[in-house]
Amino acid sequence: MNKTRRFAVLPIAILVLVACQGGNGGDGSAPEGTVCAGETDGHLARICEAGVIRVSTDPEYPPQSFLDEETNELDGFDIDVAKEIAERLGVDIEFETPSFDAVTAGSWADRWDMSVGSVTVTPAREEALDFTQAYYFTPVGAVALDESGITSLADFAGETICVGSGTTYLSWLNGDLQLPAEAGEPATLPEGAEATTLDTDTDCAEAWLSGRTEDFVGWVTSLPTAEGVLADNPDLGATVVDEAVFNEALAVAFDIGVEDNDSLVAAVDAIIGEMHEDGMLSALSEEWYDGIDYSQPQ
Repeated sequence: MNKTRRFAVLPIAILVLVACQGGNGGDGSAPEGTVCAGETDGHLARICEAGVIRVSTDPEYPPQSFLDEETNELDGFDIDVAKEIAERLGVDIEFETPSFDAVTAGSWADRWDMSVGSVTVTPAREEALDFTQAYYFTPVGAVALDESGITSLADFAGETICVGSGTTYLSWLNGDLQLPAEAGEPATLPEGAEATTLDTDTDCAEAWLSGRTEDFVGWVTSLPTAEGVLADNPDLGATVVDEAVFNEALAVAFDIGVEDNDSLVAAVDAIIGEMHEDGMLSALSEEWYDGIDYSQPQ
């Protein structure tokens, strides 16, 4: 089954959803060969003892993560990556679904242990978050209503563009986006373009679908998300413009305020490295993105 066609834009907000998989039974014992079967310390040791890791993600960000209407469970590329990390740690997994603003702000107050929610690494975010190496890389796309006549980024001059709150897309429109040097330079900001924000990226498409086409003519989001929404909603009357906005390196994130987090960050970073080397990330990417391997820089 082509997994990128199993979702639709959801009009409802989901506060908390918990899903578990087999792994650590919760008694501190972990399967042989997993991280938690060995010696651990710090935050990692507490997770191993509890037998569960709490992971934040976005329930309305397909195909990275979304609520499957058939199973009523979270699914997607990020969800599968998080489950694989938990399995290699040797623990079960619970998903939390806070706002993206809450994730990128840091100071999580022990509400979840890590975020596998397509968090872009930026210098500003590194002040509040620790990151692993990137587990995938995606281009960012701009979508325009067909009736607007917009066919390039420059055509958005003086127009309103919708983005998710707290995202790098908002930073780009605000003119203060910072990216690591290896990511390259973002596209030139259209003169006079303004941002309007909704809770999450796909809310912008939902607004259009509900008839709010006069509020904004553009939408900026991850290119796979844009392409998936447009494919599932052919009557939306919108098109991705040709020029890429910028490229993102996306990583697992941790609250920098947790003083003994080093052991957990190091363990998950090593797992991400293994998943690159053994082809797991490539396989998951190709499964969710129509055969495209986003585990490598684009």
